[in-house]
Amino acid sequence: MSLIPIYYDTETTGIKSDKDRIIEIAAFDPVNNRTFCRFVNPGFPIPPEASAIHHITDEMVSTSPSYKEVGQAFIDFCGTNAVLIAHNNDNFDKHFLDAEAKRHDLVYPEWKFIDSLKWARKYRPDLPRHSLQVLREAYGIPSNQAHRALDDVIVLYSVFSQMIDDLTIEQVLALLSGATKISRMPFGKHQGKSLSEVPKDYVAWLKTSGAFDKSENKELKETFETLGLLTV
Repeated sequence: MSLIPIYYDTETTGIKSDKDRIIEIAAFDPVNNRTFCRFVNPGFPIPPEASAIHHITDEMVSTSPSYKEVGQAFIDFCGTNAVLIAHNNDNFDKHFLDAEAKRHDLVYPEWKFIDSLKWARKYRPDLPRHSLQVLREAYGIPSNQAHRALDDVIVLYSVFSQMIDDLTIEQVLALLSGATKISRMPFGKHQGKSLSEVPKDYVAWLKTSGAFDKSENKELKETFETLGLLTV
């Protein structure tokens, strides 16, 4: 069964997951074209400096439930066969998900995660910075209401879809996990390009030309096979 990508984002009362709280969580399921967006009552006033960034006020979350209820609804939305994708996931969003789950005795399914910031840093070294808004501009995506969860999620989906081109989510996970050691084409007319940018017909030509029969290209062949870009 293919993994379902779920793009998500959180807005919080601050940057420390051990003391701050999620106050908005949003997600987008492009496979089934569904969205999720809920406010969360953190149980204490939102610091003014946080509201200045995401424009979420105490009044906006005053009648919202705690994360216990919202978190369960988020679990139900994502399902069990999901890959959760967020920008700066590994250093921010996932820490908050884990902290809130522990705080409210919630158990998440065994989701897989992708940090789109790590992907951007690895495959777009030509860009000076890799914030979501910089990537949005680089890919010509219309402006949004930055730092509101659902708006950022939709932009992330548009950006990441272009960054990975026609790679599958499974292939992206393999590249980020280190299961494949080569990330760029080492020779030929596509030398220096990320493997996601190498045309499939060129990979097929390398196979028929005998390039993969050379011992020095064994690792490249295995990488293409792992990514599903080369049939044995």
